Amino acid sequence: MKPDATREDIDRVVHVIETLGFRAHSLPGEGRTAIGITGNKGSVDPAHFENLSGVADAIRVTKPYKLISKDLRPEQSVIKVGNASIGGGSLAVIAGPCAIESEEQVLAVAKSVAESGAQFFRGGAFKPRTSPYAFQGMGEDGLKILSGVRDRYGLNIVTEAMDERGIDLVEKYGDCIQIGARNMQNFSLLKYAGQTRKPILLKRGLSATLDELLLAAEYIMAEGNYDVILCERGIRTFVDHARNTLDLSIVPALQRLSHLPVIVDPSHGTGHNYMVTPMARAGVAAGADGLIVEVHSQPERALCDGAQALTPKQYLELVDQVRRIHEVVSTGKPALQASI
Repeated sequence: MKPDATREDIDRVVHVIETLGFRAHSLPGEGRTAIGITGNKGSVDPAHFENLSGVADAIRVTKPYKLISKDLRPEQSVIKVGNASIGGGSLAVIAGPCAIESEEQVLAVAKSVAESGAQFFRGGAFKPRTSPYAFQGMGEDGLKILSGVRDRYGLNIVTEAMDERGIDLVEKYGDCIQIGARNMQNFSLLKYAGQTRKPILLKRGLSATLDELLLAAEYIMAEGNYDVILCERGIRTFVDHARNTLDLSIVPALQRLSHLPVIVDPSHGTGHNYMVTPMARAGVAAGADGLIVEVHSQPERALCDGAQALTPKQYLELVDQVRRIHEVVSTGKPALQASI
């Protein structure tokens, strides 16, 4: 649409799309609104729209994904999560323990996360584990603890849902619903997530290609939820020195094709405490819009993924370093001036 298109202009285009039997997806941007069309079995004649008031251009999208594409929306999406945002030039830091174990454990970590200036807190109330005998999370009781973190520290809650009931509960207690790597291609779950109005943090599957990740995001957006954040969390390769291989090349590749923000998970991407900070630095240098990092007050006693968790002290050092790198990347100026 043109920058000066009115609400009536937009509604008129939407009405024409729906009259043709298709679905309209209105995506407001900073300078203009884009309206995507889905539900068509073949090409749609642009002449249906070109002469409508307020229309700047009708662009045919040839890729299998439509709504996540820069063809539809050239400018980057900024996703509002609670009282903060991800994307748009700022660096989002999402930090907290892998799993919610107790209120005492969570509050100890939340204090450090709040002190770091981060605006997002992560923690799993539902944990997908390889072994059925491993700790599976505290469920709704864990979500209540997370809600208390928001009340006490003003942090926005990011937490995983594994099924439809979990999505309903996270929507009730949290600010952002995480779809984990194992569920990236759980298409019925993606569709259900698309019917919520909470932002979705979508993690790349263990062996997913770039196209598969983008099409998973398209599943969510096709249902009407346009607030999606993509996350690179490492993929399975032949290496044995790390838990996974953190594929940082996908950050610029995604940003070239999609308007959605991209964050990096150096914790799951490596599986080792000593690797997390170096790979977090590399992720920010590669242009990621944010990081999701695991922090535990006593990693040696963690019930889940203690080997990749940072101590609060290590986490604070990480935040200081990545913010300096982000300043250089975003401004092109050195963070510190050398004295002569």
